[in-house]
Amino acid sequence: MTNDTTTAAFIDTNVWLYAFIIGQDPVKRQQAVELIRTTETIFISTQVINEVCTNLLRKENKSEQELRDVIDDFYELYTVLEIDRAQLLHASFLREKYALSYWDGVIIASAVRSTAPIVYSEDMHDGLVVEQRVRIVNPFR
Repeated sequence: MTNDTTTAAFIDTNVWLYAFIIGQDPVKRQQAVELIRTTETIFISTQVINEVCTNLLRKENKSEQELRDVIDDFYELYTVLEIDRAQLLHASFLREKYALSYWDGVIIASAVRSTAPIVYSEDMHDGLVVEQRVRIVNPFR
């Protein structure tokens, strides 16, 4: 994982889940927490919020009030990108060009829309540079 402060990054669902769910891999949990803490500007999408909440409900049995608190925190602390028609169409193009899964294409389309030069994700093509402006980085490697 990177040790210096990152100016701006899009952070994918898996990183949030390591940070939020205690009892998983403790090393990855600490790395995720540190990454979130040291990134100056964090971008996420409504897709990431949905995926985080679904997992917290399913794996952690969080209450609806707890989920509402998580949603409010995401919107208050970070830049949330709403998914719209243009992003869904751009995601389709990105899937064709870079052999991404459906959901990864939507994430990357959101990241490209942001000003973040990095997408932190454990699940995508580590090192891939998309449209010469967004690099996918596995923060746990």
